[in-house]
Amino acid sequence: MKMLSIEQELKSNSYPGRGIVIGKSKDGKKAVTAYFIMGRSENSRNRIFVEDGEGIRTQAFDPSKLTDPSLIIYAPVRVLGNKTIVTNGDQTDTIYECMDKQMTFEQSLRSREFEPDGPNYTPRISGIMHIENGYNYAMSILKSSNGNPGSCSRYTFAYEDAVAGEGHFIHTYMCDGDPLPSFEGEPKWISIPDDIEDFTELLWNSLNEDNKVSLFVRYIDIASGTYETKIVNKNQ
Repeated sequence: MKMLSIEQELKSNSYPGRGIVIGKSKDGKKAVTAYFIMGRSENSRNRIFVEDGEGIRTQAFDPSKLTDPSLIIYAPVRVLGNKTIVTNGDQTDTIYECMDKQMTFEQSLRSREFEPDGPNYTPRISGIMHIENGYNYAMSILKSSNGNPGSCSRYTFAYEDAVAGEGHFIHTYMCDGDPLPSFEGEPKWISIPDDIEDFTELLWNSLNEDNKVSLFVRYIDIASGTYETKIVNKNQ
């Protein structure tokens, strides 16, 4: 597999949709994650990220313009002990509740499938970061079988002993389109820098200006568990 430039991946794609990045800083000291949302409709663009305990949630920027909250208002990030959960929907809560009952990441997602937003059938993408005796992470995508809503394809990618300076990037759509084509293949192998400010700026500036909505970036100190968070909202 070839290591890709996330800057080029984002700049060359006007609509990757929602995206999750997970990896490890170049100095090997930080567990890193990022999550962004984009939107084409007024309802999707009318959002911001706000901190919610140790996690974040989406919120309507202008409540008077909110038409359908079902697939756009949710908690993308929640923390369960030494685990950080990052997803593009309310499956964050499903993973949190099931893993709290000692189920695995994969088992937690068995009750869920892609979003019921035909004809796109947006994939549910999820990530889990586990810091205990080292640092491991996994990513999942639940997608319709080649656009067929009658069948759900489930893929989980686990990365043990995360490598310093490396990470993986998964997003909902291959590109803009009608209907929107679902992501295909393995999560993309990318590099992860040491500095949260630099990475936040790189990601935000690489996302399409018209379609980008919000970005969350977190660097977690693997030794101590302390973390630093950056949130960028186009609407603020």
